[in-house]
Amino acid sequence: MPIMAIIIKWDSKGPLFFVQKRNGLNYKEFDCYKFRSMEFNDQYGLDLALKNHFRITKVGKFIRKTSIDELPQFFNVLLGTMSVVGPRPHPISHNDRYALMADKFMVRHFVKPGITGLAQSKGFRGEVETDEDIVNRVKYDIFYMENWSILLDIKIILNTMYNMLKGDEKAY
Repeated sequence: MPIMAIIIKWDSKGPLFFVQKRNGLNYKEFDCYKFRSMEFNDQYGLDLALKNHFRITKVGKFIRKTSIDELPQFFNVLLGTMSVVGPRPHPISHNDRYALMADKFMVRHFVKPGITGLAQSKGFRGEVETDEDIVNRVKYDIFYMENWSILLDIKIILNTMYNMLKGDEKAY
């Protein structure tokens, strides 16, 4: 992480971390930490990074594709606001919209959110392009919650590491 911090600061001006409000356990708000992957400006944090977004930095493309931008979320784990595995938290501004798109969306907030989750390891990560994307994400999140085991967590972590190494088409 220290090496990545130096590279990010060398690549572009702005803060090292991107901090965004998200809902966690019992819908409680928390600051979710990520390495900054976009150029910093007065709109910073307001627009979503869609595929080939013009503000994504050179280093940002790499750290987003490999999910290295998520590493600071281990600070969230140490702070107790996240776990390593669980449903991924969404930006607060998206929760109401996603709740309308997917039945039982809010059930995801009955457990701590995770750095990775079953839905992400199955390819349902990143931008929500269709209702089906969020419906499947919720389906996998609820399955995870109902069938949690240490073996399932290990399987999700290993699958996540595999996806990081091979690169995920939805990671951008």
